[in-house]
Amino acid sequence: MYNFDVERPGTIADAAAAMGGDEAQALGGGQTLIPTLKQRLASPTTLVSLSGVAEMQGISKDGDTLRIGGATTHATVAADGSYPGLSALAAQIGDPAVRNRGTIGGSLANNDPAACYPAAALASGATIVTNTREIAADDYFQGMFDTALDEGEIITAVSFPIPQAANYQKFVQPASRFALVGVFVAKYADGVRVAVTGASNEGVFRWTEAEAALSANFSASALDGLTIPADNMITDLHGSATYRAHLVKVMTGRAVTAAS
Repeated sequence: MYNFDVERPGTIADAAAAMGGDEAQALGGGQTLIPTLKQRLASPTTLVSLSGVAEMQGISKDGDTLRIGGATTHATVAADGSYPGLSALAAQIGDPAVRNRGTIGGSLANNDPAACYPAAALASGATIVTNTREIAADDYFQGMFDTALDEGEIITAVSFPIPQAANYQKFVQPASRFALVGVFVAKYADGVRVAVTGASNEGVFRWTEAEAALSANFSASALDGLTIPADNMITDLHGSATYRAHLVKVMTGRAVTAAS
C-alpha cells in the first residue's frame, strides 16, 4: 500500500465535490478497490468513502419499481425480498464478509466481467442513477471494466423494474466466488430479457436469440435449437471458450426452469 487521503462526505453533493479533486477515487465497500490498491494497479491520491452518505443507502418500492441506494450492501439486498430474483442473486455473492461490506453501486461502477449485479441490471432493464443523470442499463455497460460513467461521476441509486418472474443461475468459480458463467433471466409483459456475465471478453451481454425464443415460449425447451458462438468467449485456466459457451445455454435453461 501507499499513502493517500480519505474523505468521508455526508451528502451526495459533498461526495461529488470531493470527487472533483485531482486523482480522487470513490470507495464503496472496498471489496474490489482495496485489492486493486494493494497490487498497485491504481494509485489515487484521495479515496472518497461513500459509506456515510445516508441518501445512498436503503431500498424503497414504488409500484413495480425497486430503487436501491448505491451504497446499499449486498446483504441488505439479499434480505429485502421485494424482487426475489435479485435478492437471491445478492445472497450468492462472495461470502458473508463480502456481502456485508460490498455495495451494489461499487459493483456496477467497477463492472468486473465476472460480477453478478451487471447481469441483473442488464436483464432487468434497470436504470443507473448518478449524481448528474440517469443511464439505461443497455447504454451503461460498454465492455470489460468499462462503463458510461464520466470521470468523478457517482452511482447514487439503481432503479429496477420488477418482472413477472426472474431467476439467476451462477456456475461458481470456487476460489473467488465470482461467476465462471452467470445468467439472469427476467420475464416481463412485453417479453423476456437474458443477460450473461462471466463468459465474454466484452463483459456482460444480452443473449438476444434466447430472448426471442423465450418470449414466444417461456420454457427451457425453447432453447433446444439455439447455440451461442464461442468466438469471443473467455479462455483461461478455469475453462475454455467452448466450455463457457456451453455453460451459457445450460445456465439459461436452468434459470428459465427455476423461474417458471
